[in-house]
Amino acid sequence: MHTELINRFYTAFQKQDWQTMNSCYHPEASFYDPAFRNLNSKEVRAMWHMLCLNARDFSLTFTDVATNEKTGKCLWVATYTFSKTGNKVVNRITAAFEFKAGLIVKHTDTFDLWKWSRQALGVSGILLGWSALVKNKVNDNARKSLARFIAEHPEYQ
Repeated sequence: MHTELINRFYTAFQKQDWQTMNSCYHPEASFYDPAFRNLNSKEVRAMWHMLCLNARDFSLTFTDVATNEKTGKCLWVATYTFSKTGNKVVNRITAAFEFKAGLIVKHTDTFDLWKWSRQALGVSGILLGWSALVKNKVNDNARKSLARFIAEHPEYQ
């Protein structure tokens, strides 16, 4: 059951079908990754909607889906053009899930933010991507983009 849920989520992501992705989340869902950090249920749905609408040259693969009655995990790779710089990014991500009532209630994505920043930001990412300054700036920019998106989409307010 949960394996099917994870497969449905990432198959929808491959198609940039944010509605199906969002239907995989429990009403009390939370999300964490190094860029957005802690998101609540409405924010995580808005994030996927925003990312799918803004994706450029996007492709995704996922493998190693493993689940049990309470948790799950998989590996996924997103390839896309980072809109702020035009740089190509290949981001390798480990996803961990907790389930409630047959839906995702907690989703944690882990990836190397320094590696991501070197690809996405270029020279500044190479030189400073390891620093708290850049990590906090990435988070600040991600959160501001999400806040703007939510302000324009009342269904997430």
